[in-house]
Amino acid sequence: MIRTAEAYHVPVLLDESIEGLNLHRGGIYVDVTFGGGGHSREILSRLDGGSHLYSFDQDADAEQNTGRMGLSGEQVSRFTFVRSNFRYLKNWMRYYGVDKIDGLLADLGVSSHHFDDETRGFSFRFEAPLDMRMNKRAGQTAADILNEYDEGRLADIFYLYGELKQARRIAAAIVKARGQQPFKTTHDLLAAAEPFFPRAREKKDLARMFQALRIEVNHEMDALREMLLAATELLKPGGRLSVITYHSLEDRMVKNIMKSGNIEGKVKQDFFGRIETPFRLVNNKVITATDDEQERNPRSRSAKLRIAEKKANE
Repeated sequence: MIRTAEAYHVPVLLDESIEGLNLHRGGIYVDVTFGGGGHSREILSRLDGGSHLYSFDQDADAEQNTGRMGLSGEQVSRFTFVRSNFRYLKNWMRYYGVDKIDGLLADLGVSSHHFDDETRGFSFRFEAPLDMRMNKRAGQTAADILNEYDEGRLADIFYLYGELKQARRIAAAIVKARGQQPFKTTHDLLAAAEPFFPRAREKKDLARMFQALRIEVNHEMDALREMLLAATELLKPGGRLSVITYHSLEDRMVKNIMKSGNIEGKVKQDFFGRIETPFRLVNNKVITATDDEQERNPRSRSAKLRIAEKKANE
């Protein structure tokens, strides 16, 4: 069966995020989260022949979607797919001879495809191997982490990345359970952790636990930090950064870089008390999905779009 981009991942805040890029003639743009290709395809439909789009994704499944975009020959000529983690943005741009870019879009949400794939271990809805790697060619799996990390480190992951109040008790239960039998599948994890989740919040807390493991497996916070710093350096004066986030950890990082120019959010002021930052906020208030979009695509409910423009004096 031929999958469409929409079957792989429905692009969230499509018009709003691309309009935020302020596309112009001859521009160089980057979509660091290709996924199903929805955002990339729309960007290409709005670019002229002198422009170029570079799209990143480390997942082999996403790479297959490049052939399902229905691009014209002209669009293909101004499109480059990069099979890599976006943390290497700066290196790849240098490889392609690109010194500066006019805009970067990031849709940081996990593709619907990953949650719906019964074989990858991203969702507690299916029994599957505890993998969770976006790049299946390398790195530790979720099972490796559960079987090898000490109790304190596991507790930190669940607390910091999942904001779970029972993080320490869950970590202790995992260490005890793996002493009897190593973790292999999602159901193994559920059997150890479910007793700590109240029925009223069970699905939400399970989702947070799986989120925490996924973030650790894929080093998502480190990758996001490196990408945002690289984007800040690569953007031309007047270039735009358009980023969609889905949880507080990544949203805080994006908010900080846009408001202060650094990940920590440390504000620096000049002699006159003006905040020194390389960016001007395009939208002071975050943009969220409309009621209609949330009804059509429930996964857009937690999406927040922030847009910033590189200042001309930086």
